Amino acid sequence: MEIKVLHQVMDWNEDVSEEVKKTLSAHHICMINVMGSPGAGKTSLITSLIGRLKDDWRIGVIEGDIAGQVDAERIAALGIPAVQLNTDGACHIEAMSIQRILPGLPLDDLDVIFVENIGNLVCPAEFRIGEALRITILSIPEGDDKVEKYPLMFTDTDCLVLSKYDMMPYFDFDESRVRANYGTVNPGAPLLRISSRTGDGIQELSDFIAEHIRKTQL
Repeated sequence: MEIKVLHQVMDWNEDVSEEVKKTLSAHHICMINVMGSPGAGKTSLITSLIGRLKDDWRIGVIEGDIAGQVDAERIAALGIPAVQLNTDGACHIEAMSIQRILPGLPLDDLDVIFVENIGNLVCPAEFRIGEALRITILSIPEGDDKVEKYPLMFTDTDCLVLSKYDMMPYFDFDESRVRANYGTVNPGAPLLRISSRTGDGIQELSDFIAEHIRKTQL
């Protein structure tokens, strides 16, 4: 019985995800789902990307948190339209929540929407939200075993970002292990090294994202 209920939820979420995609397509918006653990650097990465992309693209942000609005306030301070989405305990964002919150953003005036998903390496991977692009963040302090422990998160993503890469000298992090495991579960998908503090790697990721934004403008 529990398996049946789970399938019903997933099927329902997929239907709504497709509806969200149609809405975004009608407005020529590229929505990017940013996933990773708490403290992986999701907000810092988004703010760094805003700095690189804002001169060419109109940006909006949906900030997902279990509670609070600290990250949304941080984004809004940059002059970027931001909406806070609180899940009140849920470990992921669902497509229905995105569908309900989209009218809170000026869709006719946006080219790209970043969604910062709930900090979690399990649940967010299972729920499509109508995104055009998925980016998974793995920070150096988290350790090099996460691809093996949480394979779905790294299998169903378009790009893996090794964040806080400037901290490599201070942690026993085997990058070759991550690359090997990631290459096995997601062959051909890019893996980028990023430091939001120093700015290293941000331009490469910005260029990758810009390619996907351009596709939505056609």
